[in-house]
Amino acid sequence: MTKHTQSIQAFTALGKLLNDYTSKNKRADDWIEKLDNALVSASDQNKWFTKENLDFCMSVWGQTLNEKDITDWLTAYPAPQKATRLAVVLAGNIPLVGLHDVLCGLASGCSIEAKRSSNDTLLLPLIVDFLVSVMPDWKDKVRFTEEKLETYDKVIATGSNNTARYFEYYFKKKPHIIRKTRNGVAVLDGNETQEDLAALCQDMMQYFGLGCRSVSHLMVPDGYDFNKLFLALYEHKDLIQHSAYANNYDYNKAVYLMQEQELLENGFMMFKKDEGLNSPIACVHYSTYTDLEMVKQRLQDQDEQIQCVVSNCVENAFAFGQTQYPKLGDYADHVDTLAFLLKK
Repeated sequence: MTKHTQSIQAFTALGKLLNDYTSKNKRADDWIEKLDNALVSASDQNKWFTKENLDFCMSVWGQTLNEKDITDWLTAYPAPQKATRLAVVLAGNIPLVGLHDVLCGLASGCSIEAKRSSNDTLLLPLIVDFLVSVMPDWKDKVRFTEEKLETYDKVIATGSNNTARYFEYYFKKKPHIIRKTRNGVAVLDGNETQEDLAALCQDMMQYFGLGCRSVSHLMVPDGYDFNKLFLALYEHKDLIQHSAYANNYDYNKAVYLMQEQELLENGFMMFKKDEGLNSPIACVHYSTYTDLEMVKQRLQDQDEQIQCVVSNCVENAFAFGQTQYPKLGDYADHVDTLAFLLKK
């Protein structure tokens, strides 16, 4: 066996399972049935995990976990040299948000103790069970817990800016990756096509905007006309039928109106002029600019708050509609997880 052969084989099998699940001609299979049941239960457990968002998540991971991309990703790294005990504190803002960390842990030979989010307790354990069915040697590699994490060599913990302070104190004596609040940012110059804007709306609205890669702030030229963007948003109008989303929309709109905030809205989405990169549900902040070079400097200055940038006018940005399709090497917070885990 060459280095990472087991991981390539197992991750490829997982990708095939997810592709088979999301295909129009879904095959009859025990694991397909188990996945179907888990997704129904996950949707019942978490109101934000709608069928549409769960199906999207399965489809994206199915596309991502193909043999070529997995092989290209893993073979750039050395084979694991020693067993490492990894503690992972998982987030639950979008489905399977911790899967990449678990895959990195398995690929680097770690034994993993994962503290699940109460918002997503079902999906990742099922995925791990499937991986073990493909690679029985991994039977005891991953343990999920709701208890205090105590035995570990390295830590990956994901949370908000507030919880990150606690993580940094609690895990300060061990090598760690602590992830804080980050957001997606879009830079527009007014020359975007309707197709560009429709794709941008996906970047904003997928997962109700709850992902760290969701676009929550727009940087637009002074005098920007939002009419074309509102036209592109119209296909997402049914989001207001989701009760939790509607409650957030109504509450935030009422607060903004009472505060006499500068606000643009269309009955299901708001744009609020605000320099903050992090916006609440059913709202996206925007700021205006007159000099694109100043925007680029701002992006550089606020890099630690930004997960990804989408634009046609900024170098090295994601294309519109691609923020929720990260590659295996697009590490969260731009920190190479595999290199961290493989480091002696």
